[in-house]
Amino acid sequence: MTVQELPGAASYRPTPPPAWKPRTDPAPLLPDPEPYRVLGTDAVDGFAPELLRRLYAELVRGRRYNAQATALTKQGRLAVYPSSTGQEACEVAAALALEDRDWLFPSYRDTLAAVARGLDPVQALTLLRGDWHTGYDPREHRVAPLSTPLATQLPHAVGLAHAARLKGDDVVALAMVGDGGTSEGDFHEALNFAAVWQAPVVFLVQNNGFAISVPLAKQTAAPSLAHKAVGYGMPGRLVDGNDAPAVHQVLSEAVARARRGGGPTLVEAVTYRIDAHTNADDATRYRGDGEVEAWRNHDPIRLLEHELTERGLLDEDGVRRAGEDAETMAARLRERMNADAPLDPMDLFAHVYAEQTAQLREQAAQLRAELDAEGDA
Repeated sequence: MTVQELPGAASYRPTPPPAWKPRTDPAPLLPDPEPYRVLGTDAVDGFAPELLRRLYAELVRGRRYNAQATALTKQGRLAVYPSSTGQEACEVAAALALEDRDWLFPSYRDTLAAVARGLDPVQALTLLRGDWHTGYDPREHRVAPLSTPLATQLPHAVGLAHAARLKGDDVVALAMVGDGGTSEGDFHEALNFAAVWQAPVVFLVQNNGFAISVPLAKQTAAPSLAHKAVGYGMPGRLVDGNDAPAVHQVLSEAVARARRGGGPTLVEAVTYRIDAHTNADDATRYRGDGEVEAWRNHDPIRLLEHELTERGLLDEDGVRRAGEDAETMAARLRERMNADAPLDPMDLFAHVYAEQTAQLREQAAQLRAELDAEGDA
């Protein structure tokens, strides 16, 4: 028997009980209909020239870092490298929007964000080299390990932010994820917990168009990824991910909101992955050269350089110095990466648990016996 066949079905109305009311007014949570922009608008006047020049220098340095790391994969010095070329504005802005006491939770593509936050460039690549589990001390730098599984770093960021608030620590966590990661269950769990707990965390989704070869249209039917925030009860912000000042402003505002107890924010930065997914990917199989070229004309470095030059905040000497600084960084990176790192196979067991389990001790003893036997031979 269906509802329509029940007695009194004519008066049946599928409406909520009278006591129902929205938990949150959705209107203030909705993102703007178009990505927020600063470059080319009067909003640039509100930025300190020193910040704009620093953003530019970091973008140039980041572009060179991506190119050098990609070259290292071809030389066999890196096993794999997920380039963030074209996405440098998101990477740099994420790092500069945080205070020293805050935490950054990067994905595998966000090595540049970690470097812009102050992490040693070689240490940022150690995981991708296959030498160590992480390659750096997360507590020292307040940068969580680069997360290769999609979106698993997001619940970790929420947990840290929630714990910090319970302890009374003035700490904000900023978690970075790609558009493909928004299709994972961890994304839902993280945003749901963050909103319910009002945790001081900011989620930055770098919408670069593809989850490897899968375009965004095959991942979601939402108006934008920023709209997903409304369903969890947090604000959604949509920003031009190639406009460095705009990304910095939106993230800074979200961080400040979280710090003063306003809860989480979901920021979608619309950008584009110029290079292939990794050096193991053939991007020509799922996108055309025309699409890539169109995004090259919306390059974050060119956009910011043009704006600063037009406003008299950057001259040829400033461009040259930024390029030279980037080349110096790349040369040092090459030199250090071309040196064979001293490797101890026993390090495999050193940083798995604070106290080794019986199984790990057994495995370590077995490996030690095999190494000793090879040494005797």
